[in-house]
Amino acid sequence: MKAENTYSVMRILKIRQLLVLTIFQFLFFMNGEAQYKTYKLSSEGDTLNAVDHNDKKQGKWVNHMEPLRGEPGYEEEGVYLDDNKEGIWRKYSLEGDIIAVEFYKLGGKDGIQQYYTYLGDLTREESWRAYDPEAPYDTVAVYGEGNNEIIDYKITKAEQYSVRHGEWKYFDPGTGRLIKVEKFERGHLVKPVADSKAVAAPIEKKKEVEKTPEMIEWEKKNRGKKNAVRDGRTYSGG
Repeated sequence: MKAENTYSVMRILKIRQLLVLTIFQFLFFMNGEAQYKTYKLSSEGDTLNAVDHNDKKQGKWVNHMEPLRGEPGYEEEGVYLDDNKEGIWRKYSLEGDIIAVEFYKLGGKDGIQQYYTYLGDLTREESWRAYDPEAPYDTVAVYGEGNNEIIDYKITKAEQYSVRHGEWKYFDPGTGRLIKVEKFERGHLVKPVADSKAVAAPIEKKKEVEKTPEMIEWEKKNRGKKNAVRDGRTYSGG
């Protein structure tokens, strides 16, 4: 009798657990229906690719791009906030290899972006600057015509943008060696900088030998003569 009572209690608890889970799933579904116009559910039950009633992308998204005009296809995953990419986004080949890690702010690239080969080797590191709504004005450098010299600065009203800003680094995929560095100032290439290891060391200029009185006298006597040979008295080394 005691065993039967224990079995009955466990069965009731199991039914209650299933009932609570069903109610939770129903409420979650209703909340999604009320919050989003369209969305998908992942195999783990996560909400993906949601579009709100204002037709703006929200939350976690996975975008799938098929190969096009010779360019390989890829998938990218990250978060949308009011139709703008926000935070970290990862890009994968269609075989599942990571090929890029990007950072966004209000839909524009911001900060360091990294790009990889299909074997996982870092090939390029980009630096970008995105629009900052908390800074309504921006200081912009003015460059001289035909050169990269800054001649003045001016204050302008900031607009929605994302520009190259900072150092761009290029690496040899096989060795990981830095092979080139470019520096940008709000989209303007300031100065390309080569890797110190890739630049040949300048040839040291040969030092002039200080001539002794014997050397000067020898040169006077033998100027213009062929096969003239100095002896030890006219040689100072070096």
